[in-house]
Amino acid sequence: MTTAPPHRTDEASSPDAAQAPTSPGAWAAVRPLVLRLHFYAGLLVAPFLLIAALTGFLYAGSFQVERLLYADELTVPAGDTKLPISQQVAAAREAHPEGAVGAVRPSPVADATTRVLLTGVDGVDPDRTLAVFVDPYTAEVRGALEQYGSSGALPLRTWIDEFHRDLHLGETGRLYSELAASWLWVIALGGVALWFCRRRALRKVRGTKGRRRVLGLHGTIGVWAAAGFVFLSATGLTWSQYAGAHIDELRTSLGGSTPSVTASAGGDHGGHGAAAGGDADHGVGLDRILAAARAEGLGDPVEIVPPADPSSAYVVKQIQRTWPEKQDSVAVDPNTGEVLDVLRFADYPVLAKLTRWGIDLHSGTLFGLANQIALMLLTLGLMVLIVLGYRMWWQRGRGNAFGRPVPRGAWARVPPLLLVPLVAAVAVVGYFLPLLGIPLAAFLALDVTLGAIAHRRGRRKAASGSEG
Repeated sequence: MTTAPPHRTDEASSPDAAQAPTSPGAWAAVRPLVLRLHFYAGLLVAPFLLIAALTGFLYAGSFQVERLLYADELTVPAGDTKLPISQQVAAAREAHPEGAVGAVRPSPVADATTRVLLTGVDGVDPDRTLAVFVDPYTAEVRGALEQYGSSGALPLRTWIDEFHRDLHLGETGRLYSELAASWLWVIALGGVALWFCRRRALRKVRGTKGRRRVLGLHGTIGVWAAAGFVFLSATGLTWSQYAGAHIDELRTSLGGSTPSVTASAGGDHGGHGAAAGGDADHGVGLDRILAAARAEGLGDPVEIVPPADPSSAYVVKQIQRTWPEKQDSVAVDPNTGEVLDVLRFADYPVLAKLTRWGIDLHSGTLFGLANQIALMLLTLGLMVLIVLGYRMWWQRGRGNAFGRPVPRGAWARVPPLLLVPLVAAVAVVGYFLPLLGIPLAAFLALDVTLGAIAHRRGRRKAASGSEG
């Protein structure tokens, strides 16, 4: 939120009308600093936030569009009896013998196709797979599309996802989204603090006009949406390049890493690994592997991952990201069909569960359509706040003083007993969030430099005036 301090002609006759009743204390000392930070951070970071909000809005809506756009590949008329999964994979391999089978996702519901995911296919990005869609009742191949990520994103959603993450600029482009996520929570919480410390009478929107009305709308929307913004910021940082690495290190040190099932088969199984022919049906076969996983309680949807090498096992894992989460997984010996290891989502560390839920809620899968609608409303609210913030900046100018800034030097008025711990806290946060810390340090350095220059000019003018 880019709230600028109100001008007295818009709100009241007193210069302090926008503030809460004044009284000495920590907030009275910090408020000008928060106001200046909120103003400039909102002003300079808003373009990045606007792009992130717009692309996030599009991504939240892409789930439903994807179902309509790729309906022929994704859905089939429900039949009576599904064919063995091995027969469905064989049909996919007959139509697409290229590459190797990287995973198989059996039809999870009556009207859904089976996905056979091929890796190492010429013309397909190494980070993606070629998903071959098979009718589970007739083994008819319904088509093939590139797929990305564990959520099974198809070309449209993949394009929007990458646009949201890095603007299709690769690793360099990821800096924009990390910058936006690093600052969003600061701007949101700063705006909330400023809003609630205003006099209650000045928070009204009804019956107001001009800049005061814009400020009222900006503050009201921002307060209602602030919790959502902080959540989006926190969960978005888990995917970021630099802050994400620090978060992973912190989770690991606290024992909150996401566990994985042990996939070692404990011996050589005579070439039954994934490299043997590029097919998934090795050893006892996919049907027995799937049956062994079902016997351990793994219901749909599941993904079957073939052995990575001759000494590895099949891994069958649940891939349901909607509530309730289904993330159990088992390792199955390809030679005997024996279950070697079982990992239950219920046994995940608390931090690993929270991370999983947070990511799925951020991406719009945890609560399905309701989740996606909530994200679209939240991102739409952020876009409206940015427009209102720039509108206030325009209205703040008088005559030729377009977008007049908040006065400089607010940090210098904070008492040392409060400033020192504040600086220490900011330094710690800046270390973990470098795209917050580095721009903030640069802003402070520039602010101090400009303040020193202005002070020298003032002294020179005073000196020349006294001489005259």
